[in-house]
Amino acid sequence: MKYNILASLLLSTILFSCTVIRQGEVGVKRRLGKIDPQFVEQGPKAYNLFTTTILKVPTRTMNIEVKPDLPSKEGLTIRSEISILYRIKPESAPKIVQGIGLNYESEVILPVFRSAAADITAKFLAKDMHSGERAQIEGAIRKQMTEILEPKGFIIDNVLLKSISLPQGLARTIEEKLQAEQEAQRMEFVKEREKRDAERRIIEAEGKKEIARIQAEGEKNAAIIQAEARKRMYEIEAEGRANAMSIEAIATRLANDTINRTLTPAILKLRQIEAFRSLSNSNNSKLVVTDGKTPFLSLPDKF
Repeated sequence: MKYNILASLLLSTILFSCTVIRQGEVGVKRRLGKIDPQFVEQGPKAYNLFTTTILKVPTRTMNIEVKPDLPSKEGLTIRSEISILYRIKPESAPKIVQGIGLNYESEVILPVFRSAAADITAKFLAKDMHSGERAQIEGAIRKQMTEILEPKGFIIDNVLLKSISLPQGLARTIEEKLQAEQEAQRMEFVKEREKRDAERRIIEAEGKKEIARIQAEGEKNAAIIQAEARKRMYEIEAEGRANAMSIEAIATRLANDTINRTLTPAILKLRQIEAFRSLSNSNNSKLVVTDGKTPFLSLPDKF
C-alpha cells in the first residue's frame, strides 16, 4: 500500500508541474503546439508537463542599447549611442508569441528602430543632432516607431540619444561656430543693454527737463499770483483810504453841520470873550483887532 502511494505521487509529479509568474511578466500557455489567446496572470500556475508549456513574457519597461551609425542631411555618418525604452501590453503577449516569437527585439523592434532613425536623422544637419534639436529628433523617431509597433502590442516609452560623435573636423567647426554665435549673442546683449541704458538716460534727461519746465512755470505762476495779490492789496488799501477819507469828510461835514446848528450869537460872543481872556494871560505883546462891537469884560490891567 505504501509503495502504491509513492508511485501515485511520483506519477502526479511527472504528469503535472508548477511555475510561478512574477510581477512584471505574464505567462503565455502553449498546449500541444497551440497558443492560448488568454495570457496567464501573476501567481503560481500548475500545468501538464507533457502537453503544456508556459512561456514567460516580460511586461515591465525594457531597455535596448544600440550604437548605430546615423546618416545626416549633408551625407555624413554620425556615430551614436541610443537607448530604446519599450514594454509589451499584457493582453498582446499571446499574439506576439504567436506571430513573432520570443526574439521580438531582434526580429521587430531593432529593424523598425533602424529604419525610423535613418529616416528621421537624414532630415537633420549633423550639427542639429549635437544641439537643441536632439529632443525633436528623439520625439520624431519615437512617433514613427509607435505608429508601426503599437498595433503589434508594443509601447515605445522613449528613445534617448545618449551620445553623438561627430567627425573631428565637423565637431571643431561646430564648436567654433557655436562660440561665434555665443559671442554674437553676447555682443547683441551688450548692444541691447547699452541701448536700454541710452534710452533710460534720455528718459531721465527728458524727465529732468520736464521737471525744470514745470518748476519754472510754477515759479512764473507764483510770481504772477503774488503780483496780482499785491495789486489787489494795493487796490483794497486805496479803496480803504478813499473810503476812510470819504467817511472822515462825511463825519466832519456832519460835525460842522451839528456845530452850525448849535452855535448862537450869544454863544459866539461868549467864545470871543473866552478867547480874549486867554490872550490876556500871555506875557507877549498883542494887538487885538475887533469890529468894535465885542465887549472886553474884566480884562486884566496888563492887557
